[in-house]
Amino acid sequence: MNMHANLIGGEWRDSANAVENINPSNTGEIVGLYAKAEPRDVGAAIDAAKQAAPEWAQSGVQQRHDILKTTSDELFARGDELGRLLSREEGKILSEGIAEVRRAAQIFGFFAGETLRLGGESLPSVRPGVDVEMTREALGIVGIITPWNYPIAIPAWKIAPALCHGNAVIFKPAELVPGCGWALVEILHRAGLPDGVLNFVNGPGAVVGQALLDDPGVDGISFTGSVSTGRRVADACARHMRKCQLEMGGKNPLVVLDDADLEIAADCAIDGAFYSTGQRCTASSRLIVTEGVHSRFVELVSERLRHLQVDDALREGTHIGPVASDAQLREDLSYIELGRREGANLRYGGEVLSRSQPGYYLQPALFTDTHNGMRINREEIFGPVATVIRVRDYEEALEVANDTEFGLSSGICTSSLKYASHFKRNIKSGITMVNLPTAGVDYHVAFGGRKGSSYGSREQGSYAREFYTSVKTAYTRPC
Repeated sequence: MNMHANLIGGEWRDSANAVENINPSNTGEIVGLYAKAEPRDVGAAIDAAKQAAPEWAQSGVQQRHDILKTTSDELFARGDELGRLLSREEGKILSEGIAEVRRAAQIFGFFAGETLRLGGESLPSVRPGVDVEMTREALGIVGIITPWNYPIAIPAWKIAPALCHGNAVIFKPAELVPGCGWALVEILHRAGLPDGVLNFVNGPGAVVGQALLDDPGVDGISFTGSVSTGRRVADACARHMRKCQLEMGGKNPLVVLDDADLEIAADCAIDGAFYSTGQRCTASSRLIVTEGVHSRFVELVSERLRHLQVDDALREGTHIGPVASDAQLREDLSYIELGRREGANLRYGGEVLSRSQPGYYLQPALFTDTHNGMRINREEIFGPVATVIRVRDYEEALEVANDTEFGLSSGICTSSLKYASHFKRNIKSGITMVNLPTAGVDYHVAFGGRKGSSYGSREQGSYAREFYTSVKTAYTRPC
């Protein structure tokens, strides 16, 4: 099996050690071998980025547009192939894998267009005869660290705006799923990026990620991952007085009121809580249900869970694929056991499943009889596990929904315009949905949360420029 090399300064560099990319649907299958970078490789990548950054920052918008558009076109053309790779390495079912690749293509297409809309402001000065011009310049050298749950979409929504705005990039994918990230970098390299503008260094976060954080030559870090790691990233960035953008955890509420259409509410709960194996930072992990519909809602969701097929991500008819890794499976199981110890009722699922080939298969778990003080309602589980919290009315539902250290996504199911409008204004989250799953966002609008979920400027859409650029204000008095 050939080793997929790291890309440093336009050269593909092998390593003495490799990361095995394992298929969670069939742990006996190695998807690919990926070179494991060392700290010296990170240093070389940063040096290469320093050499390439000035010229790329001054490059023409047509050049940047063409590279991003070419990348978008190839991602669309190879959607089935790369979607299959994604499903093999991460465990999403094939339809979700293909959809994620198409989302990455859409993101690159959007930012190809953004390169032609880069602009600033020209304002009159308060002083007669003086002009004021505000422009945006590339931040410089950006380190991008991405998680394993969206192995091509999240790299896309960080790399595309970074390149669009003229930055040089060092990209470290999640060691668990390097395949899609490598494929994306290879496409961009062939699309015509100058050497050193985009560098790929794969390996453990404790080694490769730490080397990236420790180097003072990096001007900004964009990170998506766990809260604990995000805090370490923030500390490291503060020491170097560098810009950082952090997207971390969620404990997202879906409120279901007495006046909700329960069929829609059940669809929202199943989609938001359990699809993509629940491994989404926007997953509906807390289902907050008013007492008038609580019993009917629980029965409806439980019945639908019984009809969901958990199996190989590539097998036709599979609704939910495996958990991404053995470590994540063990963590999910530990939380299921914790829920039992805390006194919650495991209404459905929570069992490890055997299939025709070895994999990390977990039956979706639904807890009832929970309260918001339980750890299973306070801590992000990041698996196909959801809890139901019974409340009296809308006012208590809103209070419980906001009673969390997180604030990424939220949702409400109701037929009342009054409650929907009040919820949108008063929920303390960066994203909110009405009669929709809490997971599932558009690529051309802002993404991000509040409180412990996010730190720094928003991602995606035109808001991405806030992180990837620096504003310069210039005053001119014509002679």
